[in-house]
Amino acid sequence: MRVLMFGWEFPPHIAGGLGTACYGLTTAMSQQGCEVIFVVPRAYGDEDQRYVKIHNASDVNIRQTYVRDDQFTENLKFIYVDSNLVPYVSPEEWEVLREESKTITKSYSTDLWEGRYNFKGGYGETLMEEVARYAVVASQVAKDLEGQFDVIHAHDWLTYYAGIAAKKVSGKPLVVHIHATEYDRTGENVNTLVYGIEKEGMMAADRVCAVSNLTRKIVIDRYGIPEDKVITVHNGVKFKQVSEEESVEKNIDDKIVTFLGRITYQKGPDYFVEAAAKVLKKMDNVRFVMAGSGDMLNHVIRHVAKLGIADKFHFTGFLKGDDVKKMFAMSDIYIMPSVSEPFGISPLEAMRSNVPVIISKQSGVAEVLDNAIKVDYWDVDALADAIYSLLKYPALHKMMQERGGDEVNTLTWDNAATKIIDVYKSLTK
Repeated sequence: MRVLMFGWEFPPHIAGGLGTACYGLTTAMSQQGCEVIFVVPRAYGDEDQRYVKIHNASDVNIRQTYVRDDQFTENLKFIYVDSNLVPYVSPEEWEVLREESKTITKSYSTDLWEGRYNFKGGYGETLMEEVARYAVVASQVAKDLEGQFDVIHAHDWLTYYAGIAAKKVSGKPLVVHIHATEYDRTGENVNTLVYGIEKEGMMAADRVCAVSNLTRKIVIDRYGIPEDKVITVHNGVKFKQVSEEESVEKNIDDKIVTFLGRITYQKGPDYFVEAAAKVLKKMDNVRFVMAGSGDMLNHVIRHVAKLGIADKFHFTGFLKGDDVKKMFAMSDIYIMPSVSEPFGISPLEAMRSNVPVIISKQSGVAEVLDNAIKVDYWDVDALADAIYSLLKYPALHKMMQERGGDEVNTLTWDNAATKIIDVYKSLTK
């Protein structure tokens, strides 16, 4: 099976769980016989290409921009208006081009520009513009690789238009993988543009893969996607190798309780802070670490100061690679109090490092874990009691370490890869 896969990030250059999931999945798929061409907006040259071939979108020469039919033009209407899809053409000029294209036959095409797009590949101010440009590049990639792939796979909304464009050019089936919905990220205050892209991608897809039953239900109920089109494929975790064992000097006697993730509404950082304050009223030999970055960072810092626990609370900033391993090696407990978590790979990584975990019941990973303490994200008292119990009673801590370590070794990416490959086969018969 040959797969043309569109992602947004790939290790070691990652900003969150998406890149980690893509790496784990593609590695397992490759080991089961799949050939994967993985397209990213920007490649750095040091990506691990033992299992996939990295295709750098920033190196793709765009010879023509095609408007293949009126429907495709309408689907991308807001992208055309809100961004410079074509360099050196203003939004107003592009709107004129778009309006003119409506009156021309479906075979309309024009040489608007020749060259390459230089993607930043991040999540900054030009994100919507890069999403639109990525779709243009995807069309060219599908043309350039004609005959070299059997199925298209796109990860999260950032790549859905790229997947749609590649499908229109090649006629190959499209699988979209939803790792998080806009409802997970923002609650009820959804960005309608992002929601629209998510829905359009899922409607255009031949199959939708959700990372948990929780996410599958949201996809069906909130986006109106037919039930028989959506399957659940739980994430996994990469086995720890002997060389990955970490031995880190803590240099302090205090216990360490860690939150590691984006500091955003979705991840529930305020609940972690509130629980920390309650625990510190009962015991003094504990420190709380918040590892990550995000739009709520300044708010959380002020919250910590207001509660008077700054001397026991530490902010590390964003961590990746070996720094994440070292953080887990230093930790006595890992907490994931997410308000809405489609899955959540970090608890598996913590358990793999023999760290007991406490997770919210509102997380997809709660569906597959038996040896984790589960609390409602909003129940700060229950969260504080769980932290206190694990720190106060060594026997409980050891039991959770041992059972968690045994359990996580069964949650491999091989299971997810097998399920995905079965989906491919069903679409390419």
